[in-house]
Amino acid sequence: MNSQRPVNLDLRTIKLPITAYTSILHRISGVILFVGIAILLYGLDKSLTSAEGFAQVQECLTSPLAKFVIWGLLSALLYHLVAGVRHLIMDMGIGETLEGGKLGSKIVLVVSAIVIVLLGVWIW
Repeated sequence: MNSQRPVNLDLRTIKLPITAYTSILHRISGVILFVGIAILLYGLDKSLTSAEGFAQVQECLTSPLAKFVIWGLLSALLYHLVAGVRHLIMDMGIGETLEGGKLGSKIVLVVSAIVIVLLGVWIW
């Protein structure tokens, strides 16, 4: 065992490349979508059981908290979609270099931010 090898376990001091951040965000958005599906299926089930259930779900969806949750779920969906399109483009052989990967990550972040802000304006 090489004891001269540096060990840094403080994750706050590690400088990750932009491609790592977009990859981590892509995974996080996938987890958010997975959990969000359960919430949406519960609301769908409740709204389809009776007229009272539909009225309850409709009333719930008008609250600011529900709008924020919906914005969060749709934001995760949009980020995941944009990052997924990037992966499809890379599967075609475009942007596979280090520079191309960095540029693709920047484009994903910018496009996602613009679309998420526009979504927020549309929801509120």
